[in-house]
Amino acid sequence: MTDNQNIVREFVEAFEQRSAEKIAPFLHDDIVFVNYGDPPVHGKAAVLKLWEAVFSMFAYVRFEILHQATEQSVILSEQIHFLGQAGKTPAPIRNMAAYEIKDGLIAAWRDYTDSNEARRLLGAAEPLSVEEAYS
Repeated sequence: MTDNQNIVREFVEAFEQRSAEKIAPFLHDDIVFVNYGDPPVHGKAAVLKLWEAVFSMFAYVRFEILHQATEQSVILSEQIHFLGQAGKTPAPIRNMAAYEIKDGLIAAWRDYTDSNEARRLLGAAEPLSVEEAYS
């Protein structure tokens, strides 16, 4: 596994702590974060502020990497984002992420998630397994 792959793996693992402080060390000061369908977020402070808001919305956050592919400083990462609101079972939301590493930090991060599917899964009345969510 390359150093860049390890950076992404450790970054993804940090989300489980639901703390912007825990993801901050992985981010370049000039990072650009794009969540498909939303305007780009520029700069480390703005990205951390966004994630503080996301963490406050969910009682449970865990990202799982299924596969990663690397081409020099670019990491493509197939993931499942498990997001759970208070009192609900976490929803397994499929995501594809692209990361660009610069100076050992994430300088660009693009998430590609079907927002309609995410809303459907988050609103499900019954707990869903990954298999049930996508069958």
